[in-house]
Amino acid sequence: QVQLVESGGGLVQAGGSLRLSCAASGRSLSLYAMAWLRQGPGKEREFVAIITGTSTRTYYADSVKGRFTISRDNAKNTVFLEMKSLTPEDTAAYYCAAASTALGYFSPASYEYWGQGTQVTVSS
Repeated sequence: QVQLVESGGGLVQAGGSLRLSCAASGRSLSLYAMAWLRQGPGKEREFVAIITGTSTRTYYADSVKGRFTISRDNAKNTVFLEMKSLTPEDTAAYYCAAASTALGYFSPASYEYWGQGTQVTVSS
């Protein structure tokens, strides 16, 4: 079992930045591909970014490419999402998730463990 706890969300103005963290317990995160997904108001949950267990590869949704950066510190069992140039369209609950494999990363159904989410609100 893996327990995931997100933090770092909040209210920010358009153009601002936030850094989300996801702290894990129960197992080493190095065993998992780690991702961030989000769910905006009235929208389905969508993929944002993923990093493989060895940190050798990252993938991003087109909507965040060039603005968001995912990273991990396996020694601290923590995953991060650095978000820059935020827009109101980025407003959502952001979830950290873990998967045994990065295959199928685009689908929320591919993830085995989820955090409770942290809210990000971007004002115009």
